[in-house]
Amino acid sequence: MPNYKLSYFDVRALAEPARIIFALFDVPFEDHRVSVEEWNELKKSKFNSSETNNHLVFSETPYGQLPVLEVDGVEIGQSMSITRYLARKFGIAGKNAEEEAIADSIVDQYRDFIFSFRQFTSSVFYGKDPEYINKVRVEVVDPARDLFLGIINKILNKSESGYLVGNSLTWADIVIADNLTSLLKNGFLDFKKEKKLEEFYSRIHSIPKIKEYVAKRKDTNL
Repeated sequence: MPNYKLSYFDVRALAEPARIIFALFDVPFEDHRVSVEEWNELKKSKFNSSETNNHLVFSETPYGQLPVLEVDGVEIGQSMSITRYLARKFGIAGKNAEEEAIADSIVDQYRDFIFSFRQFTSSVFYGKDPEYINKVRVEVVDPARDLFLGIINKILNKSESGYLVGNSLTWADIVIADNLTSLLKNGFLDFKKEKKLEEFYSRIHSIPKIKEYVAKRKDTNL
């Protein structure tokens, strides 16, 4: 079996779907947690002098950001590329090309939402002013959440299996279910008003290996 090392901050966020897949298939991996202080020092000491799109690019990671998955020393960057790779590796990318495409499209829709949601999570993670955080919550995240959850509800209403794609678990279910965890923990979701989402959330988190992992993992809001 390959040696896996997943490097990310000490939160769930963008790396958690990959961690869940490893747990689901009993695959050992090094869960390398990087502190904010370590990351800031790394950025100061390892950057290149060139700039791309006004962002400093440094050499320690493929794209100058986390998470990074190392597979026998080969580095893979970008969180959803990492998760998609593991989904294909362990057989939950979709049963055929069409299911794979639908799963990918749902995750792409999630990524559209995350562009807004990360403005909130990053502000919280880096300790921005509470007034600013609340402004982002109300003006940016709330409308984006309404659109996103409306789409997920529409998909679930059409599903006969309770899964987002076909009749079995895909990586899209894992990505969306973990994002619902973040929405719940940060007050963006109320299951009393979202019964279909609650049913879906319970279905995914009732899968024995996922349930076991979630019960043991470090509890973080992000």
